[in-house]
Amino acid sequence: MRVTSGLRTLWDGGCRTRSGVAGMLATLLSACATVLPPVAAVQAPIVRAPVEQRAPVTILVSIDGFRPDYLDRAVTPRLLALAQAGVRAPMHPSFPSKTFPNHWTIVTGLNPDHHGIVANKMEDAARPKKSFTMASDDPFWWNQATPLWVDAEKAGIRTATMFWPGSNVAVGGIRATDWPNTITGGTRPEDWQQFNQQISSAQRVRAVLDWLRRPAAIRPRFVTLYFDPVDTAGHIYGPAAPETTDAVAKIDGDVGVLVDGLAEMGQPANIVVVSDHGMAPLSDDRVIRLDRIAHSADYRAIETGPYASLAAVPGHERALDAQLLRPHPHLQCWRKAEIPKRFHYGTHPRIPPYFCLAETGWNIVDVKQEEDEKGNHGFDNMSPEMTALFIANGPSFARGRTLAPFVNVDIAPLMRDLLGLPAKLGDGDDAPFRDVLVK
Repeated sequence: MRVTSGLRTLWDGGCRTRSGVAGMLATLLSACATVLPPVAAVQAPIVRAPVEQRAPVTILVSIDGFRPDYLDRAVTPRLLALAQAGVRAPMHPSFPSKTFPNHWTIVTGLNPDHHGIVANKMEDAARPKKSFTMASDDPFWWNQATPLWVDAEKAGIRTATMFWPGSNVAVGGIRATDWPNTITGGTRPEDWQQFNQQISSAQRVRAVLDWLRRPAAIRPRFVTLYFDPVDTAGHIYGPAAPETTDAVAKIDGDVGVLVDGLAEMGQPANIVVVSDHGMAPLSDDRVIRLDRIAHSADYRAIETGPYASLAAVPGHERALDAQLLRPHPHLQCWRKAEIPKRFHYGTHPRIPPYFCLAETGWNIVDVKQEEDEKGNHGFDNMSPEMTALFIANGPSFARGRTLAPFVNVDIAPLMRDLLGLPAKLGDGDDAPFRDVLVK
């Protein structure tokens, strides 16, 4: 057939004919290559997890016994960074410049004379066989004032306390007198820990960060965090000792871990760092023997140290008056009602009838006591050595501001502003901070 013949002719037409057909095929293939669009690779859509927009948390940090001039020892880069990018000020403790009275003042906004924790050790006529110590968690001692976390919890703000004096107490509750001393009623933070000095500062920070990693529904919005190693070192070695500087450096690093952990989880925070008091050096050459001021048969000492609180042995009041109220070197004594008004101290029933205050750096010891501490606090709250730390940093604070000195009764009103709690009548107010709070 002609078609077959034609194909045979093309096939048999020699090298020239075959090469021509190949050329035609190559041309056609080339044309297809330029006309057909490339096939795009199919990619799976990228699904990104939504980024949670976290509201700021408020964190109140106490570094017990931290003097503001510890920041000048070139070992506190993290605290200095917070101060330089936030607000700082010298802060005066309330009187007496002791740990428990001042921690309770910071969270209640009341002077010790009004909130009832008037000393680290005290007595109450309503509990004649019991004394208050720093281990006391019976609400009886604490019920005269309401701390921030109780008001916050009642307002629906979840709170958590990683140690703070009084944070383990069911405030408003009643403790049974018989074993097992069940406590009925009262309010605690939603999360709290029983104080244990063996839990390291690093562990405390990690616990706070773990709380803040929780789902929003069970995540605290107000947290307290307490550190004691700086105070411990100051007592044992003295405020100027290298061991105290080492403790300061360690706590600064722990504060850095807290700040970095917050940044890593994208958690904005208003951080308020305070101390309860400063620390003064003691010396074996600056000791006041109480039994050389008054006859030991005439008094009973409730507390000694930078100050002494005393009660007269019944029937010996006139003799004790004559001995205590005369002039003494490095010491001044008063009847309770005659304590100078500037201390805002002397009306509460738990304050004993007589009170003696030593000159800063001098220590009062009873005849039965031996003191080996190199530092202490409890002196005049306006003494420079008793000045406390204040640093505030976060979205609610201006940057790079230094405030005039203020007294720590003003901290609770500031915290109420940060938490959105209504103002509450007390001994302080938020006036020192109004110009540095970002509206």
